[in-house]
Amino acid sequence: MKKTNAWKLKDILMVAITAMLFGVVYLGTVYIGSYLTALLTPAGLGILGNEPVFGVWFMAAVFTSYVIQKPGVGVVAEMLAALLEVLMGNFYGPIIFVSGFIQGIGAEIGFGMFGYKKFTYATTTIAAVGCTVLSFLWTGLRYAYWTLDPKLVISIFVIRLISSVLFCGIGCKLLGDALTKAGVLKGYALGQKSLDLDEE
Repeated sequence: MKKTNAWKLKDILMVAITAMLFGVVYLGTVYIGSYLTALLTPAGLGILGNEPVFGVWFMAAVFTSYVIQKPGVGVVAEMLAALLEVLMGNFYGPIIFVSGFIQGIGAEIGFGMFGYKKFTYATTTIAAVGCTVLSFLWTGLRYAYWTLDPKLVISIFVIRLISSVLFCGIGCKLLGDALTKAGVLKGYALGQKSLDLDEE
């Protein structure tokens, strides 16, 4: 059967549910990042506080894209998760909604490079890199990275990249594969591919 990129009701429900769950996770991650920032501030490294967990904030986009495998789901999921995060009390405010859009685009670029036809660790990792690069440019603009010590700026990028690869490149794929094996994703592209392989 020919694959269609049109969204179905089940896709909308998956995006909504995923956004809700990750919205809660995102908000919790904000407080973890704030705690790490407080710990690092006395050493003059407070700006690195969010970086070890930054990859968590890309997970809605990468996970939904991996599961549903259609253009646009990553951006929508990421923006919804960001919106819910703000509504639940994220102290960064509505600017996070813009961040969600930018991060979602980063994930879409990664999957789009393969025409939404290849879904391997390489694909999710490239999507994670896309999120890292675009978010780095965005936060660099917001926080004037050009005024910082170049070594500190490099540290920001490297730590964020590692976090993104671990949480999204590896973590999202492991999560999707685990849910597929549990039979939770039978109605979605990822689960259907698994069923097709089992029948061969």
